[in-house]
Amino acid sequence: MENQILFDPLLQWTVIYGLGIALVLMTALGIWRGLSGWPYRLLAGAALLAALINPSLQNEERDPLTDIVLVVVDESASQRISDRPEQTAEALEALEAEIEDLGMEARIARVRDAEENSGTLLMAELQRMMAEEPRARVAGALLVTDGRLHDAELVPDMPAPIHALITGRETDWDRRLVIETAPAFGIIGEELTLTLRIEDQGALPPAVIGGRSDIVISVDGGPPQTYTVPVGESLELPLTLEHAGQNVIQFTVPEAADELTTRNNAAVVQINGIRDRLRVLLVSGEPHPGQRTWRNLLKSDPSVDLVHFTILRPPDRQDGVPVSELSLIAFPTRELFMEAVDEFDLIIFDRYQRRGILPMLYLDNIRRYVEDGGALLLAAGPDFAGASSLFRTPLADILPGRPTARVLEEPYLPTISELGARHPVTTGLEMEHTPLPTSDDPWGRWFRQIELTEQGGQTVMEGVNGAPLLMLDRVGEGRVALLASDHAWLWDRGYEGGGPQLELLRRLAHWMMGEPDLEEEALIAEVEGQTILITRRTLSDSTGAVSVTTPDGEEIEVLLEETAPGAFTAEIEGAEQGLYRLVEGDLERVIALGPAAPREFEVTIAGADQIDPLAEATGGRTFRLEDGLPDIRRVGEGRVAHGRGWLGLTTREAYVTTDVAVTPLVSAWLFLIIAAGLMLAGWLREGRA
Repeated sequence: MENQILFDPLLQWTVIYGLGIALVLMTALGIWRGLSGWPYRLLAGAALLAALINPSLQNEERDPLTDIVLVVVDESASQRISDRPEQTAEALEALEAEIEDLGMEARIARVRDAEENSGTLLMAELQRMMAEEPRARVAGALLVTDGRLHDAELVPDMPAPIHALITGRETDWDRRLVIETAPAFGIIGEELTLTLRIEDQGALPPAVIGGRSDIVISVDGGPPQTYTVPVGESLELPLTLEHAGQNVIQFTVPEAADELTTRNNAAVVQINGIRDRLRVLLVSGEPHPGQRTWRNLLKSDPSVDLVHFTILRPPDRQDGVPVSELSLIAFPTRELFMEAVDEFDLIIFDRYQRRGILPMLYLDNIRRYVEDGGALLLAAGPDFAGASSLFRTPLADILPGRPTARVLEEPYLPTISELGARHPVTTGLEMEHTPLPTSDDPWGRWFRQIELTEQGGQTVMEGVNGAPLLMLDRVGEGRVALLASDHAWLWDRGYEGGGPQLELLRRLAHWMMGEPDLEEEALIAEVEGQTILITRRTLSDSTGAVSVTTPDGEEIEVLLEETAPGAFTAEIEGAEQGLYRLVEGDLERVIALGPAAPREFEVTIAGADQIDPLAEATGGRTFRLEDGLPDIRRVGEGRVAHGRGWLGLTTREAYVTTDVAVTPLVSAWLFLIIAAGLMLAGWLREGRA
């Protein structure tokens, strides 16, 4: 119950003020004239004014409301290391019990890692909670955290103190790998530089102060290399990219004794490898309609350095035409095929046949070039089936198909083989071309094919009666492709609607140069938000499960489903940011979900240096949980809210009014009788005088 006197005037306050002034003037006039009854007249006027003011007694029935304590629990990644989860759980259980004993209500919110590597947003969550609760009921805020927040500037306007309970240990120390600079792309074969540093933080043991540490470097899951580097100093690391496309470089620092966590001991850098200039040697045996196709394809790429020779007049043909009218320079066979052959990334023989221009020694050198990592593409014409075929040279040891000496001269539609439907060079090739609306065939026909028998490699395209049309093979460290027709140019000319000639030859050239995106056996991982899409590309009909190692060391088995020919996929949700290692058979892949070094692990040592200023500004204080949980007390508003071993929550005394009753203090008739009696007394007094 709460009683209060109210005034509900019957007239405007300005009128009452005026009447009061008039009463004072009339009383002064009576005193000046010597009227003995002026006190009675003054009291009578005051009684009338009191009646006009209409004093009343307001009686309220109130229900008290409990005070609310906002509890924000930090469950970010840095709070899940060491014994901090246990510290947090024990503190939260004790807090709930003490708050309940004080007759207060606890509102608990849990904060996890923010999106886009924003760190721990404790103050943003506290602002949200403040907006949802009546300000008059908030008795204070309690933060259970390691003290590493990333939005301290967003502290809300609190009507009560903010206290923080800090997890962690004073003896914690940690070692961290920092990638200071790393290029987004690099030129294959040229040296680039990364800058990294190993830094220690926290209460360092004497044995690690000013010491050195090993660092393990692995490129694309290859054999690791170990170096010993000083701790706390920036190190410039030279690196050379070996292939085009994405190069994944993983850096790892071995775990040190009593180190707080190894989550920040590793980092992944993804560098896109690009070719500065691609050197291609194209040797055309004789002019023919399809020769221009190869030249146009290679010259359309500005990054290709093309060396093209066409045998216009072989040595066995003498027609009297001066050599100066056939070529500007003589064919530099020795320079190309003996001295500079290793400088080329790809060699193409287009309808070339033996005519005594290239000795067997030169062709044997090309075989050696392929086995050592080079690439050879043979576009065969009718000459490949004859006695002057390149198959009757040392190149036969590396070619995937043997000619039967038959040349099939009939119309046929090139098709993708069963294996080709799974091979990245030809898979989905039919989707790269729009057929004629009047034709049921996906592309136009060819009219010549050299019959081959397989002696190795893989047939990815078939021609007449299912005979091999395009064969691919790996020889030693290199790659070989054999196209058993010289009619690919018909697609380029749009005959019968044409076909995906440009895309086929582009894929073929890029596969031969070892582009990772066109590898037959590959383990691919892509990140979309918190989802990891795993793709296993293979020529086999099945594949095994992928073993995924999460950032906290947990291993899970992921089963894949075939979603396209040669492509087995699965999706997993990453529970936390960090490095995920994927292994399937001999294939390995490392991918970073979120940043490779999350903001949560830039500083892992718990501390109150960030929270102290905002706690002090609200009258609160920070406490370390390893020293014991402080007692919780009620304090009056404006009083000190902390002390040795205790913290205070402000008593707010909020309530809700359930009923209001208003009763006049004095009846209006009583005021009238009092005023009349006083006026009569004044008149009688003056009458006697």
